[in-house]
Amino acid sequence: MAYPADEPLAADGRGNSLVSFARSGEAAPPQDAPLPATLVALWRAGRVLMVFDRCRQSWELPGGSIEEGETPRQAAVRELLEESGQEPDEQLRFIGYARFVLAPDQRAEYLALYTGSCAETRAFEPTEEISAIRWWDLLERLPGYVQPLDAYLAVLTR
Repeated sequence: MAYPADEPLAADGRGNSLVSFARSGEAAPPQDAPLPATLVALWRAGRVLMVFDRCRQSWELPGGSIEEGETPRQAAVRELLEESGQEPDEQLRFIGYARFVLAPDQRAEYLALYTGSCAETRAFEPTEEISAIRWWDLLERLPGYVQPLDAYLAVLTR
């Protein structure tokens, strides 16, 4: 099932928009735009894991680029561990494909969205990319900017 919109589902102040979300099968990615990256909504005790990206200065879902020879699922697991030090209790569950229009050139691309849960947290070590992690209940105010596109996607994984 797809969720297209005349208006974006979510937008940020940087010119990026989430324009649709398709709960299609993982084996059939969309072909009308590139699929370069993945995101993970990892849940623990009703809170989703957010990472603070040093470059973008924002709280985001962990995730990132799919490397050559890697599946989106493999990239999701790798990025989750690299960015947060966290691992899901069980295999991540595929949720769907999010279609974005990204600034400044208004290019379209997809991200694969996965979710999972963990009962125990692991130690976090800051990296060049990620300075902090937080478990967020989607309501409390986090210090700094929360990426609204990622917040919208986190809600879809509940």
